[in-house]
Amino acid sequence: MADELSLDLEELRHLESIAKRPRVVSLISSEIRNLEKQLNDAASIAPTPPPVSTNLKISSEPALKYTTLASFSWDQDTDKVKIYVFLEGVDQEKVETEFNQMSVDVKFHDVNGKNYRCAIPKLNKEIVPEKCKVLVKPTKVIITLIKASKGNWLDLHFKDDKLKPSLDKERDPMAGIMDLMKNMYEEGDDEMKKTIAKAWTDARSGKATDPMKSHR
Repeated sequence: MADELSLDLEELRHLESIAKRPRVVSLISSEIRNLEKQLNDAASIAPTPPPVSTNLKISSEPALKYTTLASFSWDQDTDKVKIYVFLEGVDQEKVETEFNQMSVDVKFHDVNGKNYRCAIPKLNKEIVPEKCKVLVKPTKVIITLIKASKGNWLDLHFKDDKLKPSLDKERDPMAGIMDLMKNMYEEGDDEMKKTIAKAWTDARSGKATDPMKSHR
């Protein structure tokens, strides 16, 4: 509407400048004053644009940085495992825990201005997550893991069984012979050990000595 009034006002001013007769000039001047008043009134009640909010989050907070606690001690009984983290200044309310069947991840926030983390990505055996807990002491933190099945753990971390026989069909055939010679060396008498040792030395130097013939 303000644009239309401005255009009318501009045209009336043009007509006023070319009008000759006094009555016409007076009528045009009166209408110009009327339009100017309407234009001023329209400007005074024009809605102001809403302010731009400064509370909008443009980007998320940066990810927290953690110092990994690689050094800790642990013990066990048949039902549970206890992990001892020696860290002072920990607030129980600022401890974040994530227990899974085969992993544990405990985060300590704002400890003397730093964030710490104690994580074991793969435990030796399964635990009961909902029964595990963290207890904060003045100079240490005790993480209690409840075992899913009773028994002793050989280690806190999961380890592959290195004693299982290899099922690889493409295994080097010499590997079986070497294993046999190792067993013979460990179980044999002094003469047999000398013979086996000589056979190993000859094998490395490229000689094909038969250890059984040398034993005679």
